[in-house]
Amino acid sequence: MFGAIEAGGTKFVCAAGDEDGRVVERIQIPTTVPEETMPQVIDFLKKYPVKAIGIGSFGPIDVNKNSRNYGYITSTPKTAWRDFPFVQTMEKALQVPIGFTTDVNAAALGEVTHGAAKGLDSCLYMTVGTGIGAGAIVHGSLLQGLSHPEMGHILVRRHPEDAYQGNCPYHSDCLEGLAAGPAIEERWGAKASELAGKKEVWELEGYYLAQALMQYSFILSPKKIILGGGVMHQEQVLPSIYQNLKELIHDYVSLPELDSYIARPGLGDDAGIIGALILAQQAWRQK
Repeated sequence: MFGAIEAGGTKFVCAAGDEDGRVVERIQIPTTVPEETMPQVIDFLKKYPVKAIGIGSFGPIDVNKNSRNYGYITSTPKTAWRDFPFVQTMEKALQVPIGFTTDVNAAALGEVTHGAAKGLDSCLYMTVGTGIGAGAIVHGSLLQGLSHPEMGHILVRRHPEDAYQGNCPYHSDCLEGLAAGPAIEERWGAKASELAGKKEVWELEGYYLAQALMQYSFILSPKKIILGGGVMHQEQVLPSIYQNLKELIHDYVSLPELDSYIARPGLGDDAGIIGALILAQQAWRQK
């Protein structure tokens, strides 16, 4: 039995699963403060004889195993979680191997193993929700260097008619600051779900997201791009992305048909938690 944690900005999803990746039980716990959230996470996983745990966490996190802060959540805007020793807390409580990466890297791992990118050795998974982030698989392995990718904080060209200043506390008008769910709500004065009929909202969203996807495609050349997260539940976003991306690339490189190259998650909202189960299996094998 393996344990999995998908730690998001609004909720933790915890699961226990078997060697075939099947989820036996799962729960959701609100992401409040570590003193409230973590005891519930630990109590759930202690119910099962888990032999390893996989964690896909919101970030930034320290994934450098040679760093003294390996396993920590670091400079997150969620101040209660800054410098939180995530891996160390779980190791102390359960004393099993821990696999640790970002939530979007875990989702990319889930999708390349069982989802929309199954059978490929590369893909990019991007989530657009409370924040924006992306993880990538390159030559069958998670992309990681000095740290993990922070693709949600790239700079994009501002739309000439967009007066919104952006809400990223670090960069103001980076991609996340202009196009994540909270930015949509602040700019338009309503929740995304209440703006479904406003064409201009989703044309602007596609304008920003297409710029990001052009850069990711040019730099990483993934064989599949998968878009998840709450904002992507709006059906109007993908057509706007396709149109804007086609105009931006302007036939400079040849990509597959965009409606097949850029897809929704094959695992739906389960990509992250299934990826975390795979991460647990990898941690067990490495041990």
